Amino acid sequence: MKTETVEYKDGDVTLRGYLAFDDKKSGKRPGVLVMPEAFGLGDHAKKRAERLAELGYVAFAGDPYGNGVEVSSLPEAMKLATPLFTDPSKLRKRGRAALDHLASMPQTDGGRLAAIGFCMGGTFSLELARDGAPLRGIVSFHGGLQTQRPAEPGKVKAKILVCTGADDTMIPFEQVNAFEAEMIKAGADWQVITYGGAKHSFTNPQSDSLRMPGIGYNKLVDARSWKAMADFFEEIFAS
Repeated sequence: MKTETVEYKDGDVTLRGYLAFDDKKSGKRPGVLVMPEAFGLGDHAKKRAERLAELGYVAFAGDPYGNGVEVSSLPEAMKLATPLFTDPSKLRKRGRAALDHLASMPQTDGGRLAAIGFCMGGTFSLELARDGAPLRGIVSFHGGLQTQRPAEPGKVKAKILVCTGADDTMIPFEQVNAFEAEMIKAGADWQVITYGGAKHSFTNPQSDSLRMPGIGYNKLVDARSWKAMADFFEEIFAS
């Protein structure tokens, strides 16, 4: 497997993403953008990119903040994330920069693209879908579903899979219901899987170290949601 840190740009901001693909395989293949949690591009998203490469995809883990910045505390993360969330155009532009770079890779089939994201990264992926980005599909793992700029009817081109936890206090049922109503109004192709017993960050083994209510790893749900993603990708990339 080939992995490397790659620089790319969003305007005058230098970003440092993480590329992974099987260099023993020839020809173009589908590309999957991976957007990380609010702490920045760390091991969790990089390992997911590597697992996607093992499945045969070109995977590119994007840098949400620039210069590969990664923080360790939630207050630091919120300080970095807030400027993006208060202006959806900035969030979408930052996501598009990573998606465009993935599409430009010589190994990538630019007509078969998808995006996944974890926590804040899930919101990144959903905002790309709302913006009409050229994606076959997106998957949000325990991502925020709210938006300041709801999807317009007919604009969402990507099929959507949302994997959320029933015990995730950061993504309450009211937010899930509002998202479903938004997608119905937009005429999107969407599905939501709610996992019983799952808290926020259920895919990240390090989430237990935060010792916060409503946040925690769930090994079984991690495996179930990853399998749901793999099956979803087989569907959207079939043709």
